[in-house]
Amino acid sequence: MAELSAQVPLLSSGGIRDASTKQTAVSQCFAKWGVKILMWVIFVLWAALIFFMPSEFVTNLFHKWLVSRIGTVLGLSGNILVLFSLPILVVAFLAVIYVAAFPKEYHKQKKPIFPRFRLWTFPIIIDGPFGVVSAAELIGILLFAAYVLWAISAYAVETNKLIYKSLLSSLEKSCLMLDIMGLRFGSIGLFCLAFLFLPVARGSMLLRLIDIPFEHAARYHIWLGHLTMVIFTVHGLCYVISWTLQGRLIREMLEWRDIGVANFAGVISLFSGLLMWVTSLHPVRKHYFELFFYTHQLYVVFVVFLALHVGDFIFSMAAGPIFLFLLDRFLRFCQSRTSVDIMSARCLPCGTVELVLSKPPNMKYNALSFVFLQVRELSWLQWHPFSVSSSPLDGKHHLSILIKVLGEWTRKLRDHIANFSEQPLKGLQFQPRAQITASVEGPYGHESAYHLMYENLVLVSGGIGISPFLAILSDILHRIKANTPCLPKNVLIIWAVKKTEELTLLSAVDVESICPSYSDKLNLNIQTYVTQESEPPLEDGIAIPSKTMGGSSFTMSKGNCMSNLVGTGNIFWSGSYLVISTLGFVVFWGSMEVFYIRPYSISSWWYQGLLFVVCMVSSVLIFGGLVILLWHHWENRNLICDEFTGENANSDSLQQKEENVSFSPFQTNVAFPEIRKYGCRPDFKAIFNSVAECWGHVDVGVMLCGPPSLQASVARECRSQNLKGRWNQPIFHFNSHSFDL
Repeated sequence: MAELSAQVPLLSSGGIRDASTKQTAVSQCFAKWGVKILMWVIFVLWAALIFFMPSEFVTNLFHKWLVSRIGTVLGLSGNILVLFSLPILVVAFLAVIYVAAFPKEYHKQKKPIFPRFRLWTFPIIIDGPFGVVSAAELIGILLFAAYVLWAISAYAVETNKLIYKSLLSSLEKSCLMLDIMGLRFGSIGLFCLAFLFLPVARGSMLLRLIDIPFEHAARYHIWLGHLTMVIFTVHGLCYVISWTLQGRLIREMLEWRDIGVANFAGVISLFSGLLMWVTSLHPVRKHYFELFFYTHQLYVVFVVFLALHVGDFIFSMAAGPIFLFLLDRFLRFCQSRTSVDIMSARCLPCGTVELVLSKPPNMKYNALSFVFLQVRELSWLQWHPFSVSSSPLDGKHHLSILIKVLGEWTRKLRDHIANFSEQPLKGLQFQPRAQITASVEGPYGHESAYHLMYENLVLVSGGIGISPFLAILSDILHRIKANTPCLPKNVLIIWAVKKTEELTLLSAVDVESICPSYSDKLNLNIQTYVTQESEPPLEDGIAIPSKTMGGSSFTMSKGNCMSNLVGTGNIFWSGSYLVISTLGFVVFWGSMEVFYIRPYSISSWWYQGLLFVVCMVSSVLIFGGLVILLWHHWENRNLICDEFTGENANSDSLQQKEENVSFSPFQTNVAFPEIRKYGCRPDFKAIFNSVAECWGHVDVGVMLCGPPSLQASVARECRSQNLKGRWNQPIFHFNSHSFDL
């Protein structure tokens, strides 16, 4: 026994490693939850301060605190900035740490034991002014509605008490009531304005923290924009009516006070906001998109003149989110300055254009990402969003997008590409081919591969909406081929198109070269519906050369890479950009306060508001610009972007793709099992019932990309299925990926 004990160690090295691994995992778990709880506490306290500000107790406490802060080092505006703007900036700082240290990796997660509902994927409201609204979104809407109603009622009661005690005439009481309520509506609108700028920052670290892609956040920006402009409009109307009753409307509107509110600056700010609001309404935005886009740039006038209107200390209540938006906007501006050559362009017979863009090998994006594209040969001002149709595993050096020819801009793009492809036919072989260059913002999207959290997927698309799902399909096939963790096992694709020729888009995924034996690990079923044809064409099954159908393509010999500044870019540089720019703003404003405002007794509210905005912009341009310059230099040193020399894997795969894929309108290159139906639309009730019977009590991720009518139909059926409450019923999680500006 003694000999055995001497020869056998009490603890094996494997046991020590296991214990160390468990200890590390426990430490990481505590750290993760510690950071998450800290962020939640800060955010909830910040939101609670805003929510309870209309109460008499908090208002009096706030006024006493302001009086005590007069003459301190930070000054009045600095203290208000700390109270109302610093919390959201601190949450953004912590978000950098959280996203960097604890990335979400759905492909490494285990399958959940029991299916469960999720607030953000359970559709509650289907038909209404907000479109499809999930349970989580409904809670947010109700909270904002409760705040606005509570604030208006609290201020109205307080104002009524004040006026009731005064010995004024009825006209004077009415005017005083309008003046005070106009002031209160302005404060409510200012807090709504703070939330308005949070979702509109496309690459914001806050959006990456909560894993909300910009196409979802854009909806929240639209909702908040309507609410904010309604409140600001009522704010302005209260004063207009009061001044009209007193017979001094024009004089008050043109007044620009040094001490107090500058009325004329407020008139300019409100007028620019109204222009943005009117042109952003859905009928105008849908039919006159360029008018909406250009008018929306008046946000610069709106924000600057708002600061002149209220002064620095009031403007600082909403300065934090506006500063985060400025950071994102400048970063996007720097990224879009990079000229990206289009590596390959193809006009497909079905009225779709495929563009292949060069990207750096270390660019991170997911299969449900999208980019904003500007083609400089067509317009220097127009930007259009498009879903990425390629998986990040398709190649390290290129990214593909599919563009449906629908409007004037896409028609010009198709004609431009067709003209280039015809040049060799016109005897121009000896001339250098002209370049087609693009500016790109993004890719934007989920922080992690969101589609990998479901073992069962139902992908519903209409027309060109198949584009992001091609990327998902390619991503899953690549993971199966490489034997990497991949949760999806059952995938059902439901695709509705108008014409048979559109079905050729499926050939963008070359299953033979990606994973020929995918069927061993993936149960894939594709159902296609051709809605405007009652029967298959006579040529169905006959391969027709794409040349006869108007297909054309060309390949560029040069490729300047996309910039890697935004989207899900480098966490270290993104965090450094945020922190250093914020510290720069503190340094600028502190220096302005100490060396200019106090020594020279600057007391004009509007002028201090202007200086405040100048410090915000200067800190982003100077300190943020320095970080971006170093970031860009670091990228140039560490990333080699050479398409056709050196690492030729990219060019070879691209050339092989162009040679092997034949875009004929009636025959695809796909080995997928496909069920094709003509002259009908998908019957989602029958489809979802069939899924429920086959898959049982499981989580099913339903992802949709298509028009609003299709979204409503699918969301309604998901809600109906989830409310059945049967023990063996799947739980359908609705996820919309339809981008609508």
